[in-house]
Amino acid sequence: MQKILKGDQVIVIAGKDKGKKGAVIQVLDGKVIVEGLNVVKKHQKPNPMRNIAGGITLKAMPLDISNVAILNPETQKADRVGIKEVEENGKVKRVRVYKSNGAQIGA
Repeated sequence: MQKILKGDQVIVIAGKDKGKKGAVIQVLDGKVIVEGLNVVKKHQKPNPMRNIAGGITLKAMPLDISNVAILNPETQKADRVGIKEVEENGKVKRVRVYKSNGAQIGA
C-alpha cells in the first residue's frame, strides 16, 4: 500500500520549495507531482498541426517522494504515515493512519 496517494495534502520538507503546501496531482514511480510546486519555465516551439502556440509555458515537474510528507490537518504539520488493519463487516481492511495521533487518513 502506498503511503502518499493522489489528492493528499502534502508539505515539502526538502528542496527549493521547502515549507510549501499543496495537493498531489499525480503519483509516479517514486515521485509525485504537487499542484503549484516545483514549477519550471519550458520554451515551447509552435506546432500549427497540433494547434500548439509557441512561447514560454509553466510546467509542474515531479518531486521525489522522500522530499514530501503528508500534512496532518489537526496540527498543520508534517506527519508520518502508518498502516493499520481494521475489521469492517467481517473483512480485514488496511487503512492509512497518522503516526502522531493514530487518526485515519481521509476519513
